[in-house]
Amino acid sequence: MNTHKPAKQAAFYTVAETARLLRVDPATIYRAIREDAFPAIRIRSRYVIPADAVEQLAAQAAQTGSCVDVAALAAERRLARDVARLTQGGRR
Repeated sequence: MNTHKPAKQAAFYTVAETARLLRVDPATIYRAIREDAFPAIRIRSRYVIPADAVEQLAAQAAQTGSCVDVAALAAERRLARDVARLTQGGRR
């Protein structure tokens, strides 16, 4: 009888874990976070990355069969924030 339970997937990854998964340097992840090009949650001076976000980026690349450009995603988010701020009369 197999009593081995499958490991529960983490809800969040550290920057180092994310970098290892994506096979990039952690500095690349930190830079992308600072440029608002990568999803993260800041808790005091530390960042954690939602596991779902990493999976969604991978799924998007697999579904489209093309490169997912996180810089373009960041530009879209910045534009949406700017439009929202302008349509709300400059209120935050």
